[in-house]
Amino acid sequence: MRTVHIGLLLLAAAVTLTAARNLEIYSIDVEGGQATLFVTPNGDSMLVDTGFPDNNHRDSERIAAAAKAAGVKRIDYLVVTHYHLDHVGGVFQLSQALPVVHFVDHGPQSEKGKDAEILFQEYLSAARKGERITVKPGDTIPVKGLDVKVLSANGDVIGSPVAGAGQPTPECQGFARPAADATENGRSIGMLIAYGDFRAIDMGDLTKDHEYDLVCPDNRIGPVDLFLVSHHGTNPSNSLPFVHSISPRVALMNNGPHKGGNPEVWQTVRDTRGLIDFWQLHYAIDTDKQHNSPDTFIANVDASCEGKWIRVSAQKDGTFTVYNSRNKFEKTYTKR
Repeated sequence: MRTVHIGLLLLAAAVTLTAARNLEIYSIDVEGGQATLFVTPNGDSMLVDTGFPDNNHRDSERIAAAAKAAGVKRIDYLVVTHYHLDHVGGVFQLSQALPVVHFVDHGPQSEKGKDAEILFQEYLSAARKGERITVKPGDTIPVKGLDVKVLSANGDVIGSPVAGAGQPTPECQGFARPAADATENGRSIGMLIAYGDFRAIDMGDLTKDHEYDLVCPDNRIGPVDLFLVSHHGTNPSNSLPFVHSISPRVALMNNGPHKGGNPEVWQTVRDTRGLIDFWQLHYAIDTDKQHNSPDTFIANVDASCEGKWIRVSAQKDGTFTVYNSRNKFEKTYTKR
């Protein structure tokens, strides 16, 4: 009988380990900023941005809660896409809530003024608690278990296509390169995150001029499974040639109730060939129902919300499941 019990325990352990062999991605509601947590099957973590400061530690507490749900006790790599309040503002409060080992950024901040300088100095102060890493296009962020390739940083983009990409982009015909962006948005770190055959893309708030450089006249990125919609779904980003060239199967937008979710952007993403579903962190109150996804696919439907997150669980074969923590709805997408 004792042998039977041990065998059952070993079988249960094997089943548990098999079930846990997924990449987990938590899109955390920071109400119009960004905080996206990636957790590998072996427990290594990468957090992209930290949301806003203040608000009674709202964003750092929501990030810490998602980390706890994922079994994460520290952030191995914190990637700050750029130095705007809604992306780096919560870094000090986050560093108090969770230890951060590596701080990844694009280098010096580019904007002038007292507020911009204070924000940057706060980031540098927090980064002194760990190891600071400055990346450039083509670099790899060494998260164990993932292939994280930097596509853009500090206003530059990769010069050569990633493996399997490089085909012409038909949508570039008749589409002129947009005017250069001089803000921190255009210096955003953009990344292609691969786990086996699963590919996700997060470009921060990268603007249309640099999107153009990445896909026109040839597509340097190729198709992805999951598109973390750029710039909260606003119009300075998410150009038609870029969105259509990456051809996502699923889109996930980190908008707020009154920020992001631009109708034109929503339609551009929705009309992308091959897109199956469009998930949102918030119902975009300032647009119409026709330019919001069905409530089933939205984590927070009211302006006053509980900060519900959306989780993506990806397998190495490219199959992934998206789960809405508000209504417990989930949907699985099979590999291409």
